[in-house]
Amino acid sequence: MEDVVEKLKFLGLTKVEAKVYLALLKRGASLAGKISKEAQLNRTTTYYALKSLIDKGLASYVIQANRKWFKATTPEILLELLKEKEEEAQKIIPKLTALYRAPKEEHQVTLYYGLKGVKSVFQNILREGKPNFVIDSEGQFTERMPYYAPHFIKEVEKKGITIKHIVRRGIDIHPTRTTEVRFIPKKVESQSVINIYGDKVAIIIWTDPPEAVIIKNKTAAESFRNYFDIIWKSAKP
Repeated sequence: MEDVVEKLKFLGLTKVEAKVYLALLKRGASLAGKISKEAQLNRTTTYYALKSLIDKGLASYVIQANRKWFKATTPEILLELLKEKEEEAQKIIPKLTALYRAPKEEHQVTLYYGLKGVKSVFQNILREGKPNFVIDSEGQFTERMPYYAPHFIKEVEKKGITIKHIVRRGIDIHPTRTTEVRFIPKKVESQSVINIYGDKVAIIIWTDPPEAVIIKNKTAAESFRNYFDIIWKSAKP
């Protein structure tokens, strides 16, 4: 009967419940001890299985002479149980489908190293083509990447990418025609530059060699943009 046991497991019964249910079907109304012997299980395990089968509607009992006689319900009840499960599944499928179809925000952190890595960050800014909000710059880009910087500026203007740039007062930068610059009275030099574009935040650290990280996270990008707006409003043209 192992094949039948496996089928009953597929229908939602445990292996023990399946064995006890088969024993009930074979013996008819029986005492727990007899069922235990037929199923080749100890009495405690059999009692737990009987209780579970009763809860599922697959077994019942009557009391005669102060003793419980257990019996199986008709096997057709299995079809009714399956029908009930199908009805419950039909109720929750719309909610599950809504979750499945809901756009899932992807979060990703990518690290870059060296000048080639930093170049990858600027290429990503070009590919996105979104407005770029920049905080801090000491002119490291044009100084450290003199051959690539003109190409980047040309592509920014070609794609019409607008840039809002906040820098320390006194710093001479070379913006594109699409760049608006505002200054803050900051005395301390910064080796880190923050670029906020689309749902990404790119942080470039101009050490030697330089390092960079792109954080793809819509919530983080919105938070950085809000922080940028606060500084932008207090900065001077």
